[in-house]
Amino acid sequence: MQKPLVIFDLETTGLDLVKDRIIQISYIKVYPDGREERGDELVNPECIIPAEVEQLTGITNDDVKDKPTFKQLAQKLCDNFTGCDFAGFNSNHFDIPLLAEEFLRAGIDFDFQKCRLIDAQTIFHKMERRNLAAAYKFYCGRKMEDDFEAHRADQDTEATYRVLMGELDKYAPGANEDPEKVLENNMDQLAEFSKMNDNVDFAGRIVWAEVNGQRIEVFNFGKHKGKPVADVLRFDPGYYSWILGGDFTYNTKQVLTRIRLREAQMR
Repeated sequence: MQKPLVIFDLETTGLDLVKDRIIQISYIKVYPDGREERGDELVNPECIIPAEVEQLTGITNDDVKDKPTFKQLAQKLCDNFTGCDFAGFNSNHFDIPLLAEEFLRAGIDFDFQKCRLIDAQTIFHKMERRNLAAAYKFYCGRKMEDDFEAHRADQDTEATYRVLMGELDKYAPGANEDPEKVLENNMDQLAEFSKMNDNVDFAGRIVWAEVNGQRIEVFNFGKHKGKPVADVLRFDPGYYSWILGGDFTYNTKQVLTRIRLREAQMR
């Protein structure tokens, strides 16, 4: 580790990156010298928590009604997370994208592209292909329900931390005889191994692709699917305005705007 690693988990009102909100964020910040700091916040989502989410998480509307909103917590979290790498369980597909959305809604441009993003679930699925409870039993030798309360961010964060440590032990060089099941305890390699796609934005509306021997951004949806973003911005400038006014994530709009500004500067 060259910089702190934030292992975290979110509980949310649902799974929609555009519409849903965080109701709990829990994290363990691990420093290169081994020190650990823990944080756990219930968050007022400023909307109703659906009954099925209340039942699943045990977090009720009464629990969060007097808690700070994410906007009120955002600057403190940003200050604490700046300069860190991130790890979670399914975090590259859901938690990181939703956290990025919440930061942008709060007016904070937290640039996750500067962070190494390590997903313990991706590592687990590539190596064993099961869920968190099975991962906990496999790597930690105990039943998760014996040690933790299910579907609480603080509990899942602790379990994810132990799973990640167990993965590093199990797949350490020399720890087993299968050469395909070796992971170096190296943040760059772990982040690269955690990647599941070539998304440019978290929602996958824009992806990396090889075009004429170059790796460039292309649209991954709609009438311009497969076309280079830079080309579309030139011959169909109204498409940019349509996306900015449409029901797309803030992160998608942010990424598209950065490409547009880059291309304008190159002309």
